[in-house]
Amino acid sequence: MMVVKTFMYFSAVIISGYSQMVQVDDSRSGYAGSQVDLSCQFVNSDPPVKISQVTWQKFVNGTKQNVAIANPALGVSVLPPFKERVRFKSPAVRRPTPSLEDTTITFSNLRLTDEAAYICEYTTFPAGNRENTVNLTVYARPMIQMSLSTPSIVAGPANLKMTVATCLSANGKPPGVITWDSGLDGEVSNQETRNSDGTFTVRSDYMMVPTRQTHNQKLTCITTYHSETYSDSVTLNIQYEPDVAIEGYDGNWYLNRESVQLICQADANPPVSLYQWRFLNGSIPDKVEVRDNILLFKGPVTYDLAGTYMCDATNSIGTRSAAVDVNVTEFPVIPHEMARGHQGLGTAIGMVALGGSLLVVALTLLGVLFHRRQRTFKGDYSTKKHVLGSSYRKGGSLQPYPPIPQVLICPDDFDDDKKAEMYGSPISLTENIHHCQDNTEQMNRSFSVESEVEACGYGEQCFAFYDETELEMSVDMVPQTDGSVISKEEWYV
Repeated sequence: MMVVKTFMYFSAVIISGYSQMVQVDDSRSGYAGSQVDLSCQFVNSDPPVKISQVTWQKFVNGTKQNVAIANPALGVSVLPPFKERVRFKSPAVRRPTPSLEDTTITFSNLRLTDEAAYICEYTTFPAGNRENTVNLTVYARPMIQMSLSTPSIVAGPANLKMTVATCLSANGKPPGVITWDSGLDGEVSNQETRNSDGTFTVRSDYMMVPTRQTHNQKLTCITTYHSETYSDSVTLNIQYEPDVAIEGYDGNWYLNRESVQLICQADANPPVSLYQWRFLNGSIPDKVEVRDNILLFKGPVTYDLAGTYMCDATNSIGTRSAAVDVNVTEFPVIPHEMARGHQGLGTAIGMVALGGSLLVVALTLLGVLFHRRQRTFKGDYSTKKHVLGSSYRKGGSLQPYPPIPQVLICPDDFDDDKKAEMYGSPISLTENIHHCQDNTEQMNRSFSVESEVEACGYGEQCFAFYDETELEMSVDMVPQTDGSVISKEEWYV
């Protein structure tokens, strides 16, 4: 069903002195083949005038042509060539006693030739003739057509552009606007032609260089007409010679290698119809079997298989070739990537070995340190004591002039006189030593310094310090290089 676009603008003619008015639309429009109403109403005065007749006329190039007439006494008449397509819309006009205030007419199956100005004229008594005009515009929807320039397009030279597709917007009124939707690198050429019936035909050609890469690419033509959009698409069919490549040689054919072959791959449109193999170094070796596009090498690889192999591929467009140079080596060639992989593996193994060696060394050092630690004082070295004056003091808190430690060793045959000689005259040990006796497990020596006695085990060292005011002897003390002593009462590991 055709849709009619209607633009309604009312105009009126007021009859001076009687106030009668003829109302029509300023303009109306519709598409060819559709239907449209041309409105016309008469507004009478008070007192009313008498309507004698209503006439619709087509006005073209200064000439009036009657279309339809309504007479109260004679009835309704529609004249050719409008008789089959025009009628009065209101049933009241067609009654035996008609009412002619509304004489709107309906056009069916609009034609392009219906476009014109139409006059609605009222004949009244005693006011005379009164009229008004409406303009009718007829549009024509274009016929959209898209096609390839030829069913198959043969690829040509790289710089030769040609028309590959055409889009037509035919017999449109007004003319359509054509655009293209494509990712291809092409150019557009448009041409507009005015037809004898007032319509327009627009032709748009899409031009490009046809190549193997553009085969099976899609082209879309978009036609815009008023607010309507139409689109159509085609797929390019580009024919081209074979594009040939030989596969199968990996650069690592060595003596006695098994199961090798060469494959001739060809991209062509239309498909390849014939494959031919050639050996440029002579005849194809006997143990090489030709199977269409495949060369099958039977048995182990030998030096006589080395050389240049060529494949010719042919279709209806032409013949193209490809070649490969086969080299045979005595031993397999390790690919660069594999060599790098082995090198990386060797590096990794070396790093692991180095790490293991370092771990062994570290464990050995830890063992030595642990063993020495077992034989070393584990307490707080800040608790080393010095026998200074009448009390023990922590190491580092010595007086400015610490006394020189005197070492007493108490063997079995050590008497008091020898002790006095050993430690010199400043200290009189004869008066203070009570006894020093043997014991199978240890020998104790007792010394009295200002009524304070300390016992000395056999083979141990005892220290005495003279501090002007008093002498103090430590028990089971171990001498240190800094002049301090550490009590054996401290625990050891």
